[in-house]
Amino acid sequence: MSNLDAFLDRTFDDFDQSIPGVSDAFQAALDYSRTPEGWLFLHGRCGGGKTHLAVAIALAFMERQPHQRVLFSVVPDLLDHLRATFDPGHGVAYDERFDAIRGAQLLILDDLGTENTTPWAREKLYQIFNHRYNEQLPTVITSNQDFKRIEDRVLSRILDTRLTRYVHLDADDFRLQRRGEMLGMRGRGRLSS
Repeated sequence: MSNLDAFLDRTFDDFDQSIPGVSDAFQAALDYSRTPEGWLFLHGRCGGGKTHLAVAIALAFMERQPHQRVLFSVVPDLLDHLRATFDPGHGVAYDERFDAIRGAQLLILDDLGTENTTPWAREKLYQIFNHRYNEQLPTVITSNQDFKRIEDRVLSRILDTRLTRYVHLDADDFRLQRRGEMLGMRGRGRLSS
Protein backbone atom coordinates (compact mmCIF):
# COMPACT_ATOMS: atom_id res chain seq x y z
CA MET A 1 0.00 0.00 0.00
CA SER A 2 2.97 2.34 0.40
CA ASN A 3 3.30 3.22 -3.34
CA LEU A 4 7.05 3.64 -2.87
CA ASP A 5 8.45 1.04 -5.27
CA ALA A 6 9.62 3.68 -7.76
CA PHE A 7 11.35 5.70 -5.02
CA LEU A 8 13.46 3.18 -3.13
CA ASP A 9 16.63 5.14 -3.92
CA ARG A 10 15.34 8.30 -2.20
CA THR A 11 16.84 7.77 1.24
CA PHE A 12 18.40 10.29 3.58
CA ASP A 13 21.83 8.94 2.61
CA ASP A 14 21.09 9.71 -1.06
CA PHE A 15 19.95 13.29 -0.43
CA ASP A 16 22.37 15.99 -1.56
CA GLN A 17 22.73 18.19 1.53
CA SER A 18 25.16 20.49 -0.25
CA ILE A 19 22.34 22.14 -2.21
CA PRO A 20 21.82 25.67 -0.89
CA GLY A 21 18.54 26.13 0.97
CA VAL A 22 17.88 22.51 2.04
CA SER A 23 19.81 21.99 5.26
CA ASP A 24 16.97 23.00 7.62
CA ALA A 25 14.48 20.85 5.71
CA PHE A 26 16.85 17.88 5.73
CA GLN A 27 17.28 18.12 9.51
CA ALA A 28 13.53 18.59 10.07
CA ALA A 29 12.75 15.53 7.92
CA LEU A 30 15.43 13.43 9.64
CA ASP A 31 14.11 14.44 13.08
CA TYR A 32 10.54 13.69 12.01
CA SER A 33 11.54 10.25 10.72
CA ARG A 34 12.94 9.40 14.15
CA THR A 35 9.83 10.59 15.99
CA PRO A 36 6.90 10.85 13.57
CA GLU A 37 4.46 12.87 15.63
CA GLY A 38 2.16 15.57 14.37
CA TRP A 39 2.49 16.88 10.85
CA LEU A 40 5.40 18.05 8.74
CA PHE A 41 4.66 20.47 5.90
CA LEU A 42 7.46 20.80 3.33
CA HIS A 43 6.86 23.80 1.08
CA GLY A 44 8.97 25.24 -1.72
CA ARG A 45 9.65 25.39 -5.44
CA CYS A 46 9.47 22.44 -7.84
CA GLY A 47 12.56 20.30 -7.79
CA GLY A 48 13.81 21.51 -4.42
CA GLY A 49 13.88 18.09 -2.72
CA LYS A 50 10.51 17.97 -0.95
CA THR A 51 9.42 14.64 -2.41
CA HIS A 52 12.84 13.08 -1.80
CA LEU A 53 12.70 14.05 1.87
CA ALA A 54 9.09 12.87 2.24
CA VAL A 55 9.98 9.49 0.72
CA ALA A 56 13.07 9.24 2.93
CA ILE A 57 10.81 9.71 5.95
CA ALA A 58 8.53 6.92 4.74
CA LEU A 59 11.41 4.52 4.05
CA ALA A 60 12.97 5.17 7.46
CA PHE A 61 9.58 4.68 9.13
CA MET A 62 9.00 1.38 7.28
CA GLU A 63 12.46 0.16 8.24
CA ARG A 64 11.84 0.89 11.92
CA GLN A 65 8.20 -0.24 11.99
CA PRO A 66 7.72 -2.74 9.14
CA HIS A 67 4.26 -3.84 10.27
CA GLN A 68 2.77 -0.33 10.29
CA ARG A 69 0.80 0.97 7.30
CA VAL A 70 2.51 3.74 5.34
CA LEU A 71 0.89 5.38 2.35
CA PHE A 72 2.67 7.75 -0.02
CA SER A 73 0.58 9.33 -2.74
CA VAL A 74 0.66 12.25 -5.11
CA VAL A 75 -2.60 14.05 -4.30
CA PRO A 76 -4.12 13.98 -7.83
CA ASP A 77 -3.30 10.24 -8.07
CA LEU A 78 -4.87 9.62 -4.68
CA LEU A 79 -8.09 11.26 -5.82
CA ASP A 80 -8.03 9.21 -9.06
CA HIS A 81 -7.70 6.01 -7.03
CA LEU A 82 -10.65 7.01 -4.89
CA ARG A 83 -12.75 7.85 -7.96
CA ALA A 84 -11.89 4.46 -9.48
CA THR A 85 -13.24 2.62 -6.47
CA PHE A 86 -16.72 3.92 -7.22
CA ASP A 87 -16.79 1.27 -9.96
CA PRO A 88 -18.16 -1.92 -8.33
CA GLY A 89 -16.19 -4.02 -10.83
CA HIS A 90 -12.90 -2.53 -9.60
CA GLY A 91 -12.64 -4.97 -6.71
CA VAL A 92 -11.81 -2.61 -3.85
CA ALA A 93 -14.72 -0.99 -2.11
CA TYR A 94 -14.61 2.79 -1.80
CA ASP A 95 -15.17 2.78 1.96
CA GLU A 96 -12.35 0.29 2.47
CA ARG A 97 -9.88 2.37 0.42
CA PHE A 98 -10.96 5.65 1.98
CA ASP A 99 -10.61 4.26 5.52
CA ALA A 100 -7.15 2.86 4.66
CA ILE A 101 -6.04 6.31 3.50
CA ARG A 102 -7.49 8.20 6.44
CA GLY A 103 -6.18 5.71 8.99
CA ALA A 104 -2.67 4.96 7.69
CA GLN A 105 -0.13 5.08 10.50
CA LEU A 106 1.90 7.46 8.33
CA LEU A 107 0.35 9.30 5.40
CA ILE A 108 2.45 11.26 2.95
CA LEU A 109 0.57 13.53 0.57
CA ASP A 110 2.81 14.86 -2.20
CA ASP A 111 2.06 17.90 -4.36
CA LEU A 112 -0.95 19.24 -2.49
CA GLY A 113 -2.63 21.99 -4.50
CA THR A 114 -1.99 20.43 -7.91
CA GLU A 115 -5.25 18.47 -7.89
CA ASN A 116 -8.29 19.38 -9.97
CA THR A 117 -10.37 21.33 -7.48
CA THR A 118 -13.81 19.93 -8.09
CA PRO A 119 -16.30 20.08 -5.21
CA TRP A 120 -15.93 16.30 -4.81
CA ALA A 121 -12.11 16.52 -4.61
CA ARG A 122 -12.25 19.38 -2.11
CA GLU A 123 -14.67 17.43 0.09
CA LYS A 124 -12.61 14.22 0.03
CA LEU A 125 -9.39 16.04 0.85
CA TYR A 126 -11.09 17.91 3.65
CA GLN A 127 -12.41 14.63 5.09
CA ILE A 128 -8.94 13.07 4.98
CA PHE A 129 -7.24 16.09 6.55
CA ASN A 130 -9.96 16.64 9.13
CA HIS A 131 -9.85 13.01 10.30
CA ARG A 132 -6.07 13.02 10.57
CA TYR A 133 -6.15 16.41 12.30
CA ASN A 134 -8.69 15.29 14.88
CA GLU A 135 -6.81 12.03 15.53
CA GLN A 136 -3.42 13.79 15.31
CA LEU A 137 -2.09 11.04 13.03
CA PRO A 138 1.43 11.45 11.61
CA THR A 139 1.19 13.16 8.24
CA VAL A 140 3.73 14.64 5.84
CA ILE A 141 2.53 17.12 3.23
CA THR A 142 4.50 18.61 0.35
CA SER A 143 3.47 21.48 -1.88
CA ASN A 144 4.96 23.96 -4.28
CA GLN A 145 1.72 25.88 -4.59
CA ASP A 146 0.72 29.30 -3.38
CA PHE A 147 -1.53 28.91 -0.34
CA LYS A 148 -4.43 30.32 -2.40
CA ARG A 149 -4.47 27.00 -4.33
CA ILE A 150 -5.12 25.02 -1.13
CA GLU A 151 -8.68 24.86 0.14
CA ASP A 152 -9.19 27.07 3.22
CA ARG A 153 -10.48 24.32 5.54
CA VAL A 154 -7.47 22.15 4.70
CA LEU A 155 -4.96 25.00 4.90
CA SER A 156 -6.30 26.01 8.31
CA ARG A 157 -5.48 22.56 9.67
CA ILE A 158 -2.09 22.35 7.95
CA LEU A 159 -0.96 25.69 9.34
CA ASP A 160 -2.02 24.98 12.93
CA THR A 161 1.33 25.33 14.70
CA ARG A 162 0.14 23.18 17.61
CA LEU A 163 0.25 20.17 15.27
CA THR A 164 2.34 21.11 12.24
CA ARG A 165 5.95 22.00 11.68
CA TYR A 166 6.18 24.19 8.58
CA VAL A 167 9.49 24.03 6.70
CA HIS A 168 10.24 26.10 3.62
CA LEU A 169 12.84 24.77 1.19
CA ASP A 170 14.57 27.65 -0.54
CA ALA A 171 16.29 25.56 -3.17
CA ASP A 172 16.36 25.87 -6.94
CA ASP A 173 14.94 23.16 -9.18
CA PHE A 174 17.64 20.48 -9.42
CA ARG A 175 16.18 19.35 -12.77
CA LEU A 176 16.82 22.77 -14.29
CA GLN A 177 20.33 22.81 -12.83
CA ARG A 178 21.07 19.44 -14.44
CA ARG A 179 19.62 20.65 -17.74
CA GLY A 180 21.86 23.71 -17.60
CA GLU A 181 24.87 21.53 -16.90
CA MET A 182 23.98 19.25 -19.82
CA LEU A 183 23.46 22.18 -22.17
CA GLY A 184 26.79 23.63 -21.06
CA MET A 185 28.48 20.32 -21.78
CA ARG A 186 26.82 20.16 -25.21
CA GLY A 187 28.24 23.59 -25.99
CA ARG A 188 31.72 22.30 -25.15
CA GLY A 189 31.31 19.32 -27.44
CA ARG A 190 30.86 16.66 -24.72
CA LEU A 191 27.30 15.78 -25.65
CA SER A 192 26.11 15.08 -29.12
CA SER A 193 22.61 15.93 -30.23
